[in-house]
Amino acid sequence: MPFNFQKLRSEFPALHQKINKRPLVYLDNAATTQKPRAVIERLTQYYNSENSNIHRGAHFLSQQATLAYEEARKTTQMFINAAFDHEVLFTRGTTEAINLVAHSFFKKFVKQGDEIIVSAMEHHSNIVPWQIACENHGATLKVIPMDDRGVLDMEAYRQLLNEKTRLVAVTHVSNALGTINPVKEIINTAHKFDVPVLIDGAQALSHMKVDVQELDCDFYCFSGHKIYGPMGVGVLYGKEEWLNQMPPYQGGGEMIKEVTFEKTTFNELPFKFEAGTPNVGDVLGMEAAMRFISYLRMDEIAAHEKDLLQYGMQQLKTLDNIRFIGTAPEKTSVISFIFNDIHPYDTGTILDKLGIAVRTGHHCAQPVMDYFGVPGTVRASFAIYNTRDEIDILVEGLKKVREMFG
Repeated sequence: MPFNFQKLRSEFPALHQKINKRPLVYLDNAATTQKPRAVIERLTQYYNSENSNIHRGAHFLSQQATLAYEEARKTTQMFINAAFDHEVLFTRGTTEAINLVAHSFFKKFVKQGDEIIVSAMEHHSNIVPWQIACENHGATLKVIPMDDRGVLDMEAYRQLLNEKTRLVAVTHVSNALGTINPVKEIINTAHKFDVPVLIDGAQALSHMKVDVQELDCDFYCFSGHKIYGPMGVGVLYGKEEWLNQMPPYQGGGEMIKEVTFEKTTFNELPFKFEAGTPNVGDVLGMEAAMRFISYLRMDEIAAHEKDLLQYGMQQLKTLDNIRFIGTAPEKTSVISFIFNDIHPYDTGTILDKLGIAVRTGHHCAQPVMDYFGVPGTVRASFAIYNTRDEIDILVEGLKKVREMFG
């Protein structure tokens, strides 16, 4: 039986409030999603009755928290279909996951004169860590170009790959454009040169099923707060063969096997990369979010959000002097646009007065904005709890924006 996504809204407490005396219309899901009761209650349960540091305690609470934490790792393994649970590393989010690879992979595998490939539509989190690492190691950053629709030039990508290429790092879904990149093709092409691939999946997992073994990616990273889970927690998946060879990212507790003042030996996977006190509560909250998504079924989520995207584009096209930024044939539920005669910030500010939450600015993707020659965009991004009615409210709000600016 198909899910009633409008009824599903009752599971999200934050949606049922008023902003500026108007019912909240939350269309900023690419920045962060709202949290269902199942996630909130899991966090509360942990801090109410399980709170303890893990792995090192002999007492009951520590044992219970440890079991729950490692069960969350197994849940994550199944959620992305990793081959082993020790290929799942818990991080503070996508940004830390990318920085981990940029630090540890470079230290082991990259030397002066080598090259790293990213795409023209990357979030700053998948640009800056590579720039820093390239500068530290004398390597060069190469960029896959895109066209005016926001589609990568795959022929140009193939020409960039060569014997100097050490890693390809691309986004699965563009946060600024909504483009779904052909990551399977990108991975297969890189592997012909024996080049590993990291996929930034921050914008993908709430919209589509991801199977890391089917993709055959070498690294995949995502954030809990983008998939209806807590902030400050995320995942780095890495193939065992790479993680075993890479040195630790940080030093401290948990990642050690034995410490003396003369020498330290490191722990096995995954603990080698999880230094310090872990974020147990938020990991358990993220696990609850994964279970929540799995219960809904990803094919139904995708169908619902595709309907919202198509309906939203259809309705926004009726507005005067509007320009869409990102019109790729394969997109998730993101619509980025500007009014040619109104600054995006002004549009977003007026919408906020009407209780409509959208994102304005460069969306941590300044090279994308530079390419399209705009200071930023207005971005409306949809999730499982959004409705056609909310899109209608957005359109009416945008009409008021146009009226105010003549």
